[in-house]
Amino acid sequence: MELHHDTVIVLDFGAQYSQLIARRVRECKVYCEILPYNATPEKILEKNPKGIVLSGGPASVYAKGAPHVDKEVFELGIPVMGLCYGIQMIAHALGGKVQKASKREFGLAPLDIKDHKDLFAGLPSTLKVWMSHGDHVTKLPAGFKVLASTSNCHLAAAANTQRKLYGIQFHPEVVHTEKGTKIVENFVRKVCGCRPTWSMENYERTAVHQIREQVGKGRVICGVSGGVDSTVTAALIHRAIGDQLSCVFVNNGVLRLGEAEQVVSMFKKNLKIPIHYVNAENQFLKLLHNVSEPEKKRKIIGRTFIRVFEKKSKELERKKGKFDFLAQGTLYPDVIESVSVKGPSATIKSHHNVGGLPKDMKFKLVEPLRELFKDEVRELGERLNIPHELLWRQPFPGPGLAVRLIGPITKPELEILRKADAIVQEEISKAGLYHSIWQSFAVLTPLKTVGVMGDERTYENVCVIRAFHSSDGMTADWVKLPYDLLGRMSNRIINEVRGINRVVFDITSKPPGTIEWE
Repeated sequence: MELHHDTVIVLDFGAQYSQLIARRVRECKVYCEILPYNATPEKILEKNPKGIVLSGGPASVYAKGAPHVDKEVFELGIPVMGLCYGIQMIAHALGGKVQKASKREFGLAPLDIKDHKDLFAGLPSTLKVWMSHGDHVTKLPAGFKVLASTSNCHLAAAANTQRKLYGIQFHPEVVHTEKGTKIVENFVRKVCGCRPTWSMENYERTAVHQIREQVGKGRVICGVSGGVDSTVTAALIHRAIGDQLSCVFVNNGVLRLGEAEQVVSMFKKNLKIPIHYVNAENQFLKLLHNVSEPEKKRKIIGRTFIRVFEKKSKELERKKGKFDFLAQGTLYPDVIESVSVKGPSATIKSHHNVGGLPKDMKFKLVEPLRELFKDEVRELGERLNIPHELLWRQPFPGPGLAVRLIGPITKPELEILRKADAIVQEEISKAGLYHSIWQSFAVLTPLKTVGVMGDERTYENVCVIRAFHSSDGMTADWVKLPYDLLGRMSNRIINEVRGINRVVFDITSKPPGTIEWE
């Protein structure tokens, strides 16, 4: 069974926003996939797309070694929309001209719309749009006309409507652009004629069938953490194959305060899914002892996780039969941040679900959420009747507190961090902010500072509070927490947690920073 839906393809030229483009298309209830910029026309046609989007990118189209699309893509008869680098690519490939702008344009700019057909149908004459470019199109190819302009960019949007080729210099996919999703919707629905058939109802039905097809009569072992991703993964697979699934929860020694007990209770009482608990705390902490390098921490945890699973699976095999598959809650952003497989975008870090797994791993992977964004996962979870408080639990990284304890991992410092983090969670919840914040947590640094507590001098660690808003984890902005809330957290941490004598607040957004400190 294959879900018959209309598809739009994004060709990735190295933009960190490529995933965001795909997400916006899906918000229009149209399925979207990402392919590398150099995908052949034959590969593109295999997907039977009704539209193609050329992403932005950091290069200059006229520079040596810049990524270029195969010109035949413009001859396929499929509508194309180029964004930022994409419009420059269209102009460069079809005989126009692209030059370095005399004045670079970054941030919001008023857009004057000259043509209200197609892309800008149903929109006002002026919009605030997000610009981010140093080059611009100075001459359009033959047959193109200007659709919109800014004061600094005359050719801010252009089209050859006869060939259904469109270019936009700004970024409609980011939230800063007014009516940006409407522009995307106009392209995929009006220009491409896509039907709105992409939904979590259809996805659930298709995913259940595909899991059954992949697994057959085999057995699946699934690692669960209590987070949204692994919980939805387990619930979806359980719906598909029932008792062929065995869920295992591993205490890796870097969990939050009381987390092990909470996860086991949640699966048994709320979800009615059997769960097997493995306390491997000592095994993980022994291997992590004196390890400071973040990537090494991640890979140790990834490898050890699999080894623990293999050992537990052998114990369960004697009762339930052989396990052939390992289920993981890998999401689309996990994949794009781990390895640059779909375009020239920079690799940021390896993710615990897709990096560091041993080559001799005996399991085949089942990853039913691999092409979904977080908001889609939560919507799917609602269809699977997962309780609201579980679905809206803030994300927690697979490597756990190992990437929030900067420097070597030790049991005493983990306990310090657990207590500090529990205070942050408690106060954020008391303030009624927990569900409106994407993530909030404490970080323990190896930096020690002098303090005075009572009449004694102290020399203890600095704790960092981190809180930010995000919709998908691809970009994030720090939360302007109330001063009185920050004060309460700071006072409680310093007074109640031995080992910390200073608390600071991180106001770094993503980009340029990342969500986790490591």
